Amino acid sequence: MITTPAQTLHSGSGVDVKARPVLAVDNLRTSFHTAGGWTEVVKGVSFNVHAGETLAVVGESGSGKSVTAFSIMRLLSDERARIEGSVRLDGRDLLRLPEEEMRGVRGNAISMIFQEAMTSLNPVFTIGQQIVESLRIHRSMTGAQAEMEAISLLERVKIPAAKARYNDYPHSFSGGMRQRAMIAMALACRPKVLIADEPTTALDVTIQAEILSLIRELQTEEQMAVMFITHDMGVVAEIAERTVVMLRGEAVETGTTEEIFRRAKHPYTRALLHAVPVLGSMNGEAAPKRFPIIDQQTGEPRQASPSIASIASSTQPALEVEGLTTRFDIRSGLFGKVNNRIHAVENVSFKLMQGETLSLVGESGCGKSTIGRSIMRLIEPKSGSIRIMGEEIMAMAPRQVRAARRNIQMIFQDPFASLNPRRSVGQAIAEPFLTHRLGTKEQAERKVAELLEQVGLQPLMASRLPHQFSGGQRQRICIARALALAPRIIVADESVSALDVSVKAQVINLMMELQERLGLSFLFISHDMAVVERISHKVAVLYLGEIVEFGSREEIFTNPQHSYTKRLLSAVPLPDPDRRKSTRALTAREIKNPIRARDYVPPERHYRKLSDSHIVMEEQGDTP
Repeated sequence: MITTPAQTLHSGSGVDVKARPVLAVDNLRTSFHTAGGWTEVVKGVSFNVHAGETLAVVGESGSGKSVTAFSIMRLLSDERARIEGSVRLDGRDLLRLPEEEMRGVRGNAISMIFQEAMTSLNPVFTIGQQIVESLRIHRSMTGAQAEMEAISLLERVKIPAAKARYNDYPHSFSGGMRQRAMIAMALACRPKVLIADEPTTALDVTIQAEILSLIRELQTEEQMAVMFITHDMGVVAEIAERTVVMLRGEAVETGTTEEIFRRAKHPYTRALLHAVPVLGSMNGEAAPKRFPIIDQQTGEPRQASPSIASIASSTQPALEVEGLTTRFDIRSGLFGKVNNRIHAVENVSFKLMQGETLSLVGESGCGKSTIGRSIMRLIEPKSGSIRIMGEEIMAMAPRQVRAARRNIQMIFQDPFASLNPRRSVGQAIAEPFLTHRLGTKEQAERKVAELLEQVGLQPLMASRLPHQFSGGQRQRICIARALALAPRIIVADESVSALDVSVKAQVINLMMELQERLGLSFLFISHDMAVVERISHKVAVLYLGEIVEFGSREEIFTNPQHSYTKRLLSAVPLPDPDRRKSTRALTAREIKNPIRARDYVPPERHYRKLSDSHIVMEEQGDTP
């Protein structure tokens, strides 16, 4: 057991080290009831969080981070879980409160942002209704007051057209927008303690930076204590005064964030730090490069794997997209007349060569995922050409499209929403293999076991249901399913965003090894710019459905030309605690609204050619 006395606070944190902590956790132990009896998963964890302080809790999936948070909030079933120890909020032990009193504490004095927004939001109520409910219960507002406050909160977390989107349902929001709505809901009652469980995982770098700034701003105003659960060491370095490192339910190291980053003692802590992708680390590298393998005993990197051979000279495109345009009609009135349209993707063109990785980057809502879904014909584009391995799929009938999808598979952003909750993960992985009649059931079972091992899971897990896995494990299952058909192209939509740093490195190395061995092409959709820099051959920067800059990885990261590209790169958090002391230059500008009138005609765009592979859009009044 590791305790964290108040005297260990960072001297520059501005926290009164002599004051009583707002949240004091002492010898917390949580056990779950299984067929074999009680199994302890949190083993004597202790820490304090003071007013105005941020404590980061880091560790891999399954280390007990989220269970610790759920135990503090008492969100675990009394029948299936046993919580021991002490959790004191302003001196009051939450573990001893009657459930009725605890309901008044949750969402009011102590609030939580959950990891997966889609599973936390009620699908039958609008976003606005769900925020209003909290305001009316805990702040005793009238309906009109609560609605105005809810819209204000949505605006503060940078949801475009907040007033119009107040009445939208969660399914109509992108993954990043759903997470922003969750953050607005958690901050609605200005709690004394905010527990943030991976709150920026689904967010692009600019919104992530603005949300972190917003949390810091509220801390300053309200002296709010924050317990920040994350696997992003760049975020830890930027936001946290102190850090607790968890491994298999234990706190193996604790201290000020600067001490953890500069003088980590435990091998596991050093392994976490070495696995972090750092923006700028690829300067001078001609080709993508695998992550180093970390020795779990010493925490030090072993000899780095060899770089993937450059395939930039390949002349065979796996995917050709030309003039792709996707719009969504907005109907209103008694007869459902189309008055407006969402211009999600506008005249996008690119080529993805065989064995190449092309990354699509940009803010949430810029059209990245819509491009991926349009290419798969999961969404019907308005116009354009899409050729997969030379075959034009825009003219194909639905049955032909299904056959063509054997060559192109997609890993979706939200792993929980893309897995059937009633089917085992083994059935989910085997389904495409059996549907395309690639082998018998026995062969499918062997294939499932092989794929689970490739993504770092045990074959025995094939019989489990999706809810029995952590968020990171569910994403690995989705990656295994996408590999089942041995496709030529994989559209990876935020495929590693939910993974902790060490597993992220392993999965990306696996993807790059498969690319080298099988000649796979990746359309990699991501907001993690450090990962994009590490694995990409080419990068396309998107803003409001249009490509504003396109070039090789080296050209985009070492010589960005468009102001929006520069803005994305400047917002990336670096794993360096010294950056917390400087003020990040952030724009307060909201994402522009992609909704246009029915008769809107997009302006003609002009591009400057800087090299054979590097082009940039000429900036006009409607570009950032």
